[in-house]
Amino acid sequence: MGEKVVAGEFDLSDRHAYRQKLQQCLEGLGRLLAERRFDRPRNLMGLEIELNLAGPDGMPRMMNAEVLERIASKDFQTELGMFNLEVNIAPHRLGGRVFDQLSEELRTGLGYAERKAGEVGAGIVMIGILPTITQRDLVSANLSDVDRYVLLNDQIVAARGEDFTLDIEGVERLVCTSTSITPEAACTSVQLHLQVTPARFAAVWNAAQAVAAVQIAVGANAPFLFGRELWRESRPPLFEQATDTRPAELRAQGVRPRTWFGERWVSSAYELFEENLRYFPPLLPICDEEEPLRVLADGGVPRLQELVLHNGTIYRWNRPVYGIADGVPHLRVENRVLPAGPTVTDVIANAAFYYGLVRTLAEDSRPVWTRLPFAVAAANFESACRLGIDAELLWPVPRRAGGVARVPAVKLVRDELLPLAYAGLDAWGVEPADRDRYLGVIEERCRRRVNGASWQVDTYHRALEAGLGRQDALAATTRRYTELMHQGEPVHTWPVGCPGPCPPGVTPSRRPDPPV
Repeated sequence: MGEKVVAGEFDLSDRHAYRQKLQQCLEGLGRLLAERRFDRPRNLMGLEIELNLAGPDGMPRMMNAEVLERIASKDFQTELGMFNLEVNIAPHRLGGRVFDQLSEELRTGLGYAERKAGEVGAGIVMIGILPTITQRDLVSANLSDVDRYVLLNDQIVAARGEDFTLDIEGVERLVCTSTSITPEAACTSVQLHLQVTPARFAAVWNAAQAVAAVQIAVGANAPFLFGRELWRESRPPLFEQATDTRPAELRAQGVRPRTWFGERWVSSAYELFEENLRYFPPLLPICDEEEPLRVLADGGVPRLQELVLHNGTIYRWNRPVYGIADGVPHLRVENRVLPAGPTVTDVIANAAFYYGLVRTLAEDSRPVWTRLPFAVAAANFESACRLGIDAELLWPVPRRAGGVARVPAVKLVRDELLPLAYAGLDAWGVEPADRDRYLGVIEERCRRRVNGASWQVDTYHRALEAGLGRQDALAATTRRYTELMHQGEPVHTWPVGCPGPCPPGVTPSRRPDPPV
């Protein structure tokens, strides 16, 4: 496997063998499900956060290798771009003071990483898209120096057969091209994992899909890209277009994109893995030596490496995950909807809202997905990405069979969904103090109509009004954001205003403003 990764060369026999192994893995997964071999419920959740590196001037720093060498912790890893890191928090059991525990662990870990990054003139920024990132920063030379990223880029580029086109129309319009997938690195997100039994998987996944739009509405934090003000959460359209293996002709034929909301509710985890094989050609046909069906026949648990690898190249906003812990297989729903930041408190509040809401919706006797057409859930997701905290969403009307009504997202959250989230956290056994503190953050965002995206946009426009040029206004906004992020108070409390001049010893970027 290692030789193939380094060489980056595959022939027809590799692809044929990989397809065969994928089918064997899928059959093995089916047998494991039929034999009920999966781990019993343990209420386990996990958390990953992708991070940016920026200097005191607010500009990206392409130095994750140097920073990781100084951090020297397995909790921190590379990500796609040289200005990216990822921090992984060990699984926790939902219950008690879990959210305060997570908050303390994150503050400690990120504080340590910030000090180590400072040794080489960089700092940690938790934000959906770094406002100062430019097209010049997102070129293949700035991919992390890791074989798997280079190989993934080469295979996606080869599958597409032409340059990638970014065309996002929001408040302003961005149109540009890229010869690599590196623009994807601009998207930094939070991934929330929840271990579930096979019997509960579909209900949890469906519930997570139904509330993805609500998560974005209250948590949007990526309004800028390449000097343009676009959608309030610009990560989804950027991610889809930056990884799109389809030229225009295949899009016209209805071929699915690899970054995908999906097209239907499901009744099992198996359906999602099977869809992945049916719709998406393999990008990395690297075969493991394991024979999964033989392992099963011998009473063992197969790793299903080919299935896991293929699954990792299909970017669902709620992804099914197969894993093994202590020799026992398990399933997880990986929620990939949320942007990073703005603060640790905001991240944990978003997590508390998600875990509480999904718990209640998944156990509802009249599931929301039986009353909400899937196409409406997908349209809600796009609307929330475009408009953020100001979005209006279609949602089932209580006591009306099959009816949906348009309602402001903030009203939907405060009147209907927050009470469900409170009930869900109670069902997990979360302490009332934890529950009230973090769900209170979500309530205040809705009351004040403020999230990370709205704060960024308001601060940026104040900077423009104060006479700064576009690029310097974005840099000033980034510096102020970073300052307030490190102070740690949730974003709905942040003051909006002109961020002021650069700190002592730091000169403005002097990059020319992009043409409008």
